Amino acid sequence: MSPFDEYIHTIIMEGAVEAQRHGSATVEAQHLLLAVAAQEGTAPQRVLAAAGLDHEAIQAALDREFDHSLSTVGVFRDSFGLSRPSATLKRLPTMGATGKLALERGFASVPRKKDLRSAHVLLGILQAEAGTVPRALALAGVDRTDLLTRVQDTITDDDSE
Repeated sequence: MSPFDEYIHTIIMEGAVEAQRHGSATVEAQHLLLAVAAQEGTAPQRVLAAAGLDHEAIQAALDREFDHSLSTVGVFRDSFGLSRPSATLKRLPTMGATGKLALERGFASVPRKKDLRSAHVLLGILQAEAGTVPRALALAGVDRTDLLTRVQDTITDDDSE
């Protein structure tokens, strides 16, 4: 198995763990982003960390996005005493629509599979124009365009080595 194949396998499996932890039956882009941030020492994790986005900061941004989305319809988590979702699912989460799209965008950014790098996964996640991840990053004050440029630079630097 190539290093990229090992990386993508790890991200998908860790994304499933994140989804399960959040009580989701599907692995979505936000779960993949959390998994990427948890992979210490990888190029994508370093790009995120340089932008102040470690696993904890991303989780906090996702929590803010959830609360913000609820508040737009007049619902406040604190008012209802909503607990965290149950992490006990009967089966492992399957890949959801936003997770699939994130991976497809990352894969489509190269002409051949052998050109894929770990940063392409992060690139595909960050390229979403709408959805939970872009809303969470915006609420956290992250310049997504700058972050995408950093990811592209990482890919370019990786290709030149």
